[in-house]
Amino acid sequence: MAKKGDWVRIHSIVLKAEERTAKLPEDTQACDLEQWTKGFLLTDAKLGDEVEVETAVGRIEKGTLIDEAPYYDHSYGKFVPELIAIDKQLRDEMAEIGGDK
Repeated sequence: MAKKGDWVRIHSIVLKAEERTAKLPEDTQACDLEQWTKGFLLTDAKLGDEVEVETAVGRIEKGTLIDEAPYYDHSYGKFVPELIAIDKQLRDEMAEIGGDK
C-alpha cells in the first residue's frame, strides 16, 4: 500500500490509437500513445488504483499506479568484445596524429 506523499510511477493513455493523426507511420498509428509519469502520490492507494500525483515541477497528473519508489534499472547492454579492439585502434590512430595529449 502506497501512502500519500510517496514517490510513485503512474501509467496513462494520452491518445487511443483511433485518435492519433493519420500523418504517423502505419505501425505507430495502430498503437495508443502512452505516458509514464513519476510524482508524489496525493492519496493513499494500492497498485492498480487510479490516482493523482504531483510531479517534481508541480503538475498534477492522473493515471494507474504501477510502481512504488521507482528507480532506474537500465544498462548499456552486455559486453561487446569488438569494442575493445575498436578502442585500441582509435587510441593508436589518435596517438599517431598527436591527439593523445
